[in-house]
Amino acid sequence: MSCREYKPTSSPCGYSHNARKTLPVPLLVAFLFTVFPPVLHAQQSPEPKPLRFDVTPFFGYRSGMSFAVEPHVSGTNPRVAVDSNPAYGISFGFRPQEEDLIEFRWARQDSFIHTEEITPPVHRQRIILDQFHGDFSHEPFIEQWPSWVRPYVLGSVGTTHVSVTSNTSFTRFSMGLGTGIRFYASRHLGIKIQAEWLGILAEPQVAFVCGGACIVHVGGSVASQGEVFIGTFLRF
Repeated sequence: MSCREYKPTSSPCGYSHNARKTLPVPLLVAFLFTVFPPVLHAQQSPEPKPLRFDVTPFFGYRSGMSFAVEPHVSGTNPRVAVDSNPAYGISFGFRPQEEDLIEFRWARQDSFIHTEEITPPVHRQRIILDQFHGDFSHEPFIEQWPSWVRPYVLGSVGTTHVSVTSNTSFTRFSMGLGTGIRFYASRHLGIKIQAEWLGILAEPQVAFVCGGACIVHVGGSVASQGEVFIGTFLRF
């Protein structure tokens, strides 16, 4: 039988109409797998898991502040002043959204107090301020800024415990307003710099012992100080 003879079902030359119809299919499959795997892989890749928690140890510096003495003679400004000194602490936070952070922050300043325009003067004493604040910060989106640099605004509220070596201690309401910037080295690690105004409500009045039978009363106002710190944050 010659290969020139045509039979619809078979051929001694080893091909048929069915073979001619199915031959392009493997080539088509190979072509699709060559062209589309990157697209399919991208579609199948899961979204990164949101990072909800932040931990930030920090170290900074706090300015001095003063507590007004009450009552006092008109025309004078007697006060008990706290010296400026370094401060340190740690904060733990939760992110309900990527751009919002709610933190619990503990900060400590180990410093000294002295009196101004008071006779006899209070001898210099050691004072420790422990501050416990809830911080609420927001990172607004700024189109022109790179994604790894995120400025933020901050409001905080809580209490401050003041302890003096003369066995004087008290806890008062405190608050703060500030701003800062976070630098993201990766999704999990970064550095932040923060500046904040902090106020302590010295009400009701507090008594400071100034030696012997001398006692001064401070209160009735907000004692203000500023703070600047730098910290390394870890996200998970």
